[in-house]
Amino acid sequence: MKTIYLAGGCFWGVQKFFDQFDGVISTEVGYANGPDAAPSYRDVCESSGHAETVKIIYDESVISLTEILKYYFMVIDPLSVNRQGNDIGIQYRTGIYYTDDDQLVEAKAVCEAEEKKAGAKLAVELEPLVNFFSAEEYHQKYLVKNPGGYCHIPRSMFRLTG
Repeated sequence: MKTIYLAGGCFWGVQKFFDQFDGVISTEVGYANGPDAAPSYRDVCESSGHAETVKIIYDESVISLTEILKYYFMVIDPLSVNRQGNDIGIQYRTGIYYTDDDQLVEAKAVCEAEEKKAGAKLAVELEPLVNFFSAEEYHQKYLVKNPGGYCHIPRSMFRLTG
């Protein structure tokens, strides 16, 4: 099993989106790559410096990191700085936070292809994971618990696999 951390705006939708794919073993929402102190949701909303992030544990024999990242780029605006949809602020920045150098090589190749496709420099951070703090329980699987909840990702994207 491997783990990758993806920041793509509000983490509710990003989690629900990735939960649909075979090979994704588990997802968890939290706060990544900010100061070392564990933040609350309120801290994050008040610009603590953390990004709303989804921890994805995946079986690389079923789904590759390249496939995961191609899906990721389907649901983010990679040129937007600190904003996805109606969500604005540093916590909504986009980022790929890797945990080993093999992931960096693979992620860099995907990002370079996306940059070429976009014709502009991406606003997606590609950095090692510095820290990750699990979000409060009510944020976990939020859109499952609250099916009518707000999401910047179109609902049709939650049904790509049938």
